[in-house]
Amino acid sequence: MTGLDRQRVLLIHPLGYGAAAAGGDISRLANLMPPLGLASLAAWVEKHGFTADIIDCYARPQADAAIDAYVRDHRPGLVGFSCTTSSFLDGTRIAARLKGLLPGLRTVFGGPHVSALKTAILERFSAVDYGVIGEGEEALRELLASGGEAPAAIPGLAYRDATGKALFNGYPNQMLALDDLPFPAYHKLEGYPTAYRLPLFDYPTAPNATCISSRGCPYACSYCDRSVFGRSFRYNSATYMYEHLRFLRQSYGIRHVTFYDDNFTVNRARLVELCALLQRRPLGLTFNCAARAEHLDADLLRLLKAAGCWMISLGVETGDPELLSQHRQQADLQTVATALALIKKAGIRTKALLMMGLPGETEASIRRTKAYVFAQPIDTFNLAKFTPFPGSPAYASIHEHGEFNEDWAKMDCMHFQFVPRGLTRPRLEELYRDFQREHFQRAKVLLGYMTMAWRSPDSTRRFLGNLGKFLHFVRTTERYEAP
Repeated sequence: MTGLDRQRVLLIHPLGYGAAAAGGDISRLANLMPPLGLASLAAWVEKHGFTADIIDCYARPQADAAIDAYVRDHRPGLVGFSCTTSSFLDGTRIAARLKGLLPGLRTVFGGPHVSALKTAILERFSAVDYGVIGEGEEALRELLASGGEAPAAIPGLAYRDATGKALFNGYPNQMLALDDLPFPAYHKLEGYPTAYRLPLFDYPTAPNATCISSRGCPYACSYCDRSVFGRSFRYNSATYMYEHLRFLRQSYGIRHVTFYDDNFTVNRARLVELCALLQRRPLGLTFNCAARAEHLDADLLRLLKAAGCWMISLGVETGDPELLSQHRQQADLQTVATALALIKKAGIRTKALLMMGLPGETEASIRRTKAYVFAQPIDTFNLAKFTPFPGSPAYASIHEHGEFNEDWAKMDCMHFQFVPRGLTRPRLEELYRDFQREHFQRAKVLLGYMTMAWRSPDSTRRFLGNLGKFLHFVRTTERYEAP
């Protein structure tokens, strides 16, 4: 690594497709999240004396020239990539190009896709020198500290030995206490916070931010990839959470935060304490969170509302009880309905998280889901196209349940790469469009969005400013496009 800065790492969040298509990507227009994982990595290694910078290609689609210039000017000893399944191949493209620009440069890949496939990634992709399997902070710090010369001694790392064989060192014996982590290095994200945006009409005020206060999930649903954190569940204390929110408010003027924890409400005691802190010392901001229905009750919801909770998302997945029982633990649609009613009664907006195309899905189950959802006090929903990601329990046997086209670049929950038996891809697309269309044609839904014109004025400005692009997306999705 002669001539390289062994104390420096460039962290890259790949776009996942050609930059020319970014302007028409409806997901970027409607929701653009900062790469908090990379910001956490940068904060951790800088705390230990190294230099880290971030280039987020999702926020800056035309970033190839900036990446090349950074590598030529700063000559980092290591370039890291955090990848989902759909962005992984774009990451390897960038890595291969950078290796050609800077001989001796080493690359490290992390994220759920790499954590799920482990050594198979190194066996198939020569542009990947190391893979971080699981949590990344300590593995990256140790890799920087060793200058890449002692990979066999670093827990959580996959690497090639002298013969070229891909090996995995196994997981670390102990994981970091989350309260020991510094706040993410938001200042390393160009344009933060205004370069990023929450989903339309999911927030009342701007600027806004996303935050993660826990890692892992104690449940094992069929559709969730648990490759990074396994079945562990750790969380920040209420005091840490309050100070994190205070930092965002004072440093960036943040007025609304969405917590993207998988299970924000698992530990009731910390929420009660956080609500008390926010009421005793208000920060002048609101927040959203996601919850499981069985963790909610009227008393907790009153506390959350008083502390500034604006919207709660519930994982409904499907309104067919038999299908739900095949894929989710503690599947009880009556409990979900009760929770939705309690959230609404508390004066908090409701959002349902849904999937279409699960293994076992039929036209009848889709009709049952539609009837269930339309009968609930749901303000908005997110309807994802089921994708069997590597690392999810469903992935191992997915070919037994239908047709699966494992095209990584399209495995982003916006394409039907899996088609259950008894259905076709064109029919699934048609059912998906019908579900969305019928929802938005309902009178109470239209009235709800009309009220959001003044409840979330920033969303209204964004929507009107991109109206042509949204209408183009609607028109193009009316036509089935073969993969």
